[in-house]
This record gives sequence, structure tokens and C-alpha cells, in this order.
Amino acid sequence: MILLKRTLRHYYSAARWPEHLAPLLDVFIRLLLADAFFKSGLTKIKNWDSTLFLFSDVYQVPLLNPELAAYMGTGAELALPVLLIIGLFTRFAAAGLFILNGVAVISYYSELSEAGLNQHLYWGILLAVLLVISRSRWALDSLLEKRI
Repeated sequence: MILLKRTLRHYYSAARWPEHLAPLLDVFIRLLLADAFFKSGLTKIKNWDSTLFLFSDVYQVPLLNPELAAYMGTGAELALPVLLIIGLFTRFAAAGLFILNGVAVISYYSELSEAGLNQHLYWGILLAVLLVISRSRWALDSLLEKRI
């Protein structure tokens, strides 16, 4: 019985080591997503005429004027990744990018290849992870939460 207790104690102690890697994984996911979305935003502002053309003639953004959609989408792609990188309002940023990603898939679905669709699905899953279970100690959110 003592041996069993000792074995279980060692097992449960060792089984917790991955929890110490959670903040590192959280930062990795935030940086990966921020890089993808921020680069997309930079591409849009690099050639604004092309961006306006895409939003008016190619993307079928529901319920929004194409020019407004271009400004909102580009602004979100440039601002929300910065919040992800510093870990400030992480869940808000993840929710915004999750919605943006979903609208992109809906608006551009007929033009997406299988690989493109899978990439958006991958981003959506990672954004959902940040939205639902992210509690990183390596984020400004953690510092603010402790102070408030």
C-alpha cells in the first residue's frame, strides 16, 4: 500500500510537468497568429487600391460596405496582433481575429483552395484555444489581473 501511494505520488508529480510548458506554448501560439495576421494587414496597406478592389469585387463580405469592410479588416489585422504579442486583452484580440477569420472564410470560400481552407481552420482552432483556455503568466493580462 505504501509503495502504491509513493508510486502514485511520483506519477502525479511527474504528470504535472507539461503544465509548466503551458505559458511557453501560449506565447508561441500568440506570436504565430500575430505574425500571420499582421503580415496580411501589411500586405493590404502596401497596395490600398488593390485592397479596395478585392473587397469590392472579389470578397463577398456580408452586411458591410466594401470600403468599410476593407478599413475594418485591415485595422483589425494590424491592431489585434499587437495585443496578442504583448498579451494585453488577449481574449478580446483572439475573439476579434476569430470573427475576422470566419468572415474571411465565408466571404472568400469559393476562391479558397483546400490548403487555404485548412490554414484558416488551423488559425481558427488556435484562436479558439487562446479565447477559451489561455491563461498565460507571460502576458500583461496576468499582471493586470493580479493588480485588479
